[in-house]
Amino acid sequence: MNNETEILKGLVIRGSRNIMTVRPENGEDAELECRIKGKVLKGGEKFYNPLAPGDIVVVERQKNTNNALILSVEKRRNLFSRFNQKGSASQLLAANVDLVLCICTPDSPPFRPRFIDRVLLQADFAGIDSLVICNKIDLDPDDLDVNERLEDFIHIGYKILKVSAKTGEGLDELRRQIAGKTSVLTGHSGVGKSSLINALQPGLDIREGELNEKYNRGVHTTTMSYIIDLNDNTRLIDTPGVRLFIPDGIEKEEIINHMREFAPLAGKCSFGMSCSHKTEPGCKIMEAVSAGVIHEDRYESYLRIRDCLEGKYNDD
Repeated sequence: MNNETEILKGLVIRGSRNIMTVRPENGEDAELECRIKGKVLKGGEKFYNPLAPGDIVVVERQKNTNNALILSVEKRRNLFSRFNQKGSASQLLAANVDLVLCICTPDSPPFRPRFIDRVLLQADFAGIDSLVICNKIDLDPDDLDVNERLEDFIHIGYKILKVSAKTGEGLDELRRQIAGKTSVLTGHSGVGKSSLINALQPGLDIREGELNEKYNRGVHTTTMSYIIDLNDNTRLIDTPGVRLFIPDGIEKEEIINHMREFAPLAGKCSFGMSCSHKTEPGCKIMEAVSAGVIHEDRYESYLRIRDCLEGKYNDD
């Protein structure tokens, strides 16, 4: 280091693969535009993007400028990621988070519980608490199929919260759930992540998307993960809407260890841990499905996730 530079620590706020916006930990108001020093950040070789919002990095800044080089990343408490099919690598969505908020809707866009299954699987694998938020509950609060699946999530130990960014229903409870935490939001495009954030703290004026009426799907408004600071040390990390969430870092044989109602049966099949839970006699998972202990749709979700991890990509 020469007299024209200084070493700082900072929080990654947002960024693309090579350029990151970093907020210095020393209390400075100015955010730094940072590039990674060298071609590859140590430890980031296997990732589609080596850093994510929530990361703490060490940077070398040119004095009296907002330009800096990222030297290293501090040890993370956890990572929330998905497998990026296009890049054939892990895509980091957020780092050092306390809660995963999986946003869904009963309609517009349609309720897709298998997407929720994948997000919850990834959260459990990463050791991060999760909360399923059913937004736009004002549209159809009494849909029997939606309520049945949400009740099953509750039955297997997940927290469910029904809210409406439009009417304000459930928002006070949501504020209590996220207070003082760093939470990452994920969901299909159009589920209302931006609308929820604007409703939680009016005045942010985050751009909100619209539905494609022909396909009943959302239009992307968030193009990269980024941090939003709310009141009282509450922080949200918004992520781009995705259609296909492919679990990351999980071997197909390990899936049932991270699906809560499946896990107690792991290794108890006649073929032990080598059981695929598809056709084998003496499979405890299939017996539990037949007995109604495991929801049929959760089992179908397991089969699709297994196919996905074998490279047979399917919509969730």
